[in-house]
Amino acid sequence: MSPSAPDTETLTPRQRQILDLVQELGFTTIETLAERFGVSAQTVRREIIRLQAGNFLQRFHGGAGLASGGIRSAYAQKLTVSPRGKERIGVAVARIVPPGASVFLDVGTTVEAAARALINKPGLRVVTASVSVAQIFCSHGVFDVVVTGGTTRGANGSLVGQAAIASIMGFRFDYAIIGLGGFDDDGAPMDFDLEKIAVRQAAMSRARQSLALADHTKFEQTGTARVAPPEALSLVVVDAEPTPRLRTSWERSGSRWLVA
Repeated sequence: MSPSAPDTETLTPRQRQILDLVQELGFTTIETLAERFGVSAQTVRREIIRLQAGNFLQRFHGGAGLASGGIRSAYAQKLTVSPRGKERIGVAVARIVPPGASVFLDVGTTVEAAARALINKPGLRVVTASVSVAQIFCSHGVFDVVVTGGTTRGANGSLVGQAAIASIMGFRFDYAIIGLGGFDDDGAPMDFDLEKIAVRQAAMSRARQSLALADHTKFEQTGTARVAPPEALSLVVVDAEPTPRLRTSWERSGSRWLVA
């Protein structure tokens, strides 16, 4: 880790969720955060002050935005979160996906770890809504990757919008490999960006199996909206044993998980 990169492992679950929201949206207001977490504006201000002190974000009048360096810096921060755990998740995914499979790869640093692990899988047919994922394959000499259309969103080059969804709906996948921002009370996957959620939902609807990838920092996080009910996931691949709450929720819904 670079000396200048803040250590997100020191953050509380609520601070991580605030940081995720700021990274997704670029800026958010104190009022929005207070309503989102069901706390007072003063509580949110204290959290923002702590996050600014750690160089995670920048405090502005009435809200918080990305720290100096902007969106690309926020993406770089995500790359420093649980890198070994994400690598293990990627290796586990590569063991599941057989040669010749048709795969949709979502956006996010955990999915990017899976992409790196899948590079040498023979005969793989890859469709992605992530410019970063496509670049990973191309930089290793794998050029027959289908990139959906759509509008770019964020520093990782995620593609969203009706063009992206229309492209996805023209395919049939053996596996949809998706990222997420956290979990609902019943263990359902959640995220913050509604347009990215719509892309994930389209891919899952066209896949025989859906694999959700999450490192342990997501266990106590939620999101703005649900991606799917927990039973819609074929498997959740994680880097540590789930919390008792998550384990109970997944057992209740019959969800399966794999600790990489």
